[in-house]
Amino acid sequence: MAKTLNLQIVTPEGLTYSQEVEIVVLRAPDGQIGILPHHIPLMTQMLRGEMMVRKEGRAQFLAVGEGLVEVTGDSVSILTDMAIEAENIDEAKAEEARQRAAARLREKISAEEVASVNASLARSLAQLHVKRRRRTA
Repeated sequence: MAKTLNLQIVTPEGLTYSQEVEIVVLRAPDGQIGILPHHIPLMTQMLRGEMMVRKEGRAQFLAVGEGLVEVTGDSVSILTDMAIEAENIDEAKAEEARQRAAARLREKISAEEVASVNASLARSLAQLHVKRRRRTA
């Protein structure tokens, strides 16, 4: 009986995470869900924020974007626009991106540009949230 899940996360840059993990905890529309080995098949939306995975008894945290999650057997596949491990987040760059996006929103820009800037702002806020939360934990 398997005691791990094969977790694969794919972003526009390609396969960004592929590990055997013990549990995956993420935000879904109906709340936070935990996925353990032998989970029932599931297809759900993932919300932007923090994802926790436990590997070899240690928790790892990632800043993730919105995406789709598919659970089949002992594998979890996630397709998202962002997945960055907490220790790889550059807080200064994320803060700079947040400030640029906030400044851009104060300008007169088209509705299309507003959507793009809001997406950029959301990505930087998710990274900052995870990095700052993990720094104080």
